[in-house]
Amino acid sequence: MGKLQSKISLHTATYRADGSLGMPGRGGAVELHSPAHSDAVTCVAAVSPELCVSGGKDKSVAVCNWRSGAVLGRFVSHEHEVTKVVCTHDSNRVFSASRDRMVMMWELHGTSGPMQRFPGHDLVVTGLAVSPDASQLCTGSRDNTVRKWDVETGECLCRAALSRNLVTHLCWVPGESYVIQTSEDKTIRMWDSRELQVAHTFAGKRHIQTSCDVSEDGRYCVSSSSGFAGEGCEATLWDLRQTRSRVCEYRGHLQTTASCVFLPRGPALTPSIATSSHDSKVKVWDRDTGACLATACLEGAGPLASLAACDSSTLLCASFHSGIHVLQLRHCEELEEVAVF
Repeated sequence: MGKLQSKISLHTATYRADGSLGMPGRGGAVELHSPAHSDAVTCVAAVSPELCVSGGKDKSVAVCNWRSGAVLGRFVSHEHEVTKVVCTHDSNRVFSASRDRMVMMWELHGTSGPMQRFPGHDLVVTGLAVSPDASQLCTGSRDNTVRKWDVETGECLCRAALSRNLVTHLCWVPGESYVIQTSEDKTIRMWDSRELQVAHTFAGKRHIQTSCDVSEDGRYCVSSSSGFAGEGCEATLWDLRQTRSRVCEYRGHLQTTASCVFLPRGPALTPSIATSSHDSKVKVWDRDTGACLATACLEGAGPLASLAACDSSTLLCASFHSGIHVLQLRHCEELEEVAVF
């Protein structure tokens, strides 16, 4: 896995009687595993009930069993930091984007080399979204463009450029032809992927929009904002099907909210949204009321760059300083760190 660099700072740990490694936590010992990356982790995505993929400043894409912390595979072909990873739940394909301006497609259980490359962007690629049928890929960049690709051939099917549209994130609406995009121009856009035209522009925000996610039923979108000292730093819920207006805001982070995700619905669980921030905190919110249900403070983790929901009560959080954290939501009122790798 390579030498552990100084940017990764692990918690003070103790060996338990059974020989496993742990550290003190509010709900018990936190399991410590070998780091999946040798530098800051920039992005993470859930693949299956046990697998996740992640990318980092070490230029690699790692496939891990998040329950055991084991690294099952590693893809190393990017020349610079990996900025985004995305996967399709019904296939073995993983896509990664990088500061090297390249997008690559990997076979989850295949060879170490990429199956397909998608060259063409002029600057760092900062958005990735796969169509529901996994046949098309949407990418976005700081070069002000959004592109649509044929996954099988690697052909760029169409390209759209908008002035000042520095893309920060993309996500495909389940079962639809629409793609949601956030931008450094403080705007959230809905693209019709068929002709790659802007179908709707949501009401402008006061701060850079850093990330977005769409609910499983395609009814809502959530976006997150940059900010400092509590100014900005919010997440915002948008209606996608009727008014296409703002529904609710979630305020409580003190620095940039870097990531936001919907938690899958579980039996008797309140519809919830999770956010991670540069203030080293992860928060879970009641989707409908905006109330904060639980907070986890990952001291020393630095900026928390990315979140992935594994199930209705498990979150993965990518951090700059201490790897990938596994968080468990207990009874919708306590968010507990249970492992780190």
